[in-house]
Amino acid sequence: MKLDTIDRQLLALLQSDSKMNIKEIASKLNISKTPIYERIKKLEKSGVIDKYVAILDRKKIVTPMVVFCSVSLDSQKLKEIKDFSASILKVPEVMECYLMSGSNDFLLKVVVKNLNDYHLFSSVKLAALPNVAQIKSTFVLDEIKRATVLPIY
Repeated sequence: MKLDTIDRQLLALLQSDSKMNIKEIASKLNISKTPIYERIKKLEKSGVIDKYVAILDRKKIVTPMVVFCSVSLDSQKLKEIKDFSASILKVPEVMECYLMSGSNDFLLKVVVKNLNDYHLFSSVKLAALPNVAQIKSTFVLDEIKRATVLPIY
């Protein structure tokens, strides 16, 4: 879908505060409410706006441990990559998963309660997934920046 300037501005506003109402958005973009409403519906229907979520400050809820896991597979054949990808979608501790180039096949962002939970996760859940050859773990000491707003070009 081709986005015009108004669409980009609208998306930037919604990313910064998805609870902003139509009237506020219309005021900020200097456009009447009806075209704003229609644009939002069009962006939702086309899938550009996937969903609306509440972004939680994980430090205020619990003190979880964030771990980045580099996973290498025994085989990089398409079927094995698809099998691993399908399996990882079912693992709730995995917040993000990326298929990578280079020395590791996947990079996972994992959130667990503590080191013991990570040990159980990595040895029982992750290592048991199809075709896993190696897991390398890097533990986050401090979160410096976490952004949820995508730049829109």
